[in-house]
Amino acid sequence: MNPAGEHWNYEAVQALLALAREGVPVSVISLKLKRSVTDVRAKLDDLGITPAAEV
Repeated sequence: MNPAGEHWNYEAVQALLALAREGVPVSVISLKLKRSVTDVRAKLDDLGITPAAEV
């Protein structure tokens, strides 16, 4: 996973947005982007996006 406090770059945010729009669960986004689930949830919250439900 990324070191604590590492910033989200433009490409990572775009990938996050694309995956979230496709309805990919946070746990899968976390694996794909190599970030913690907490990190992904926090960024989605910052962006005002409700994550897809875990299946």
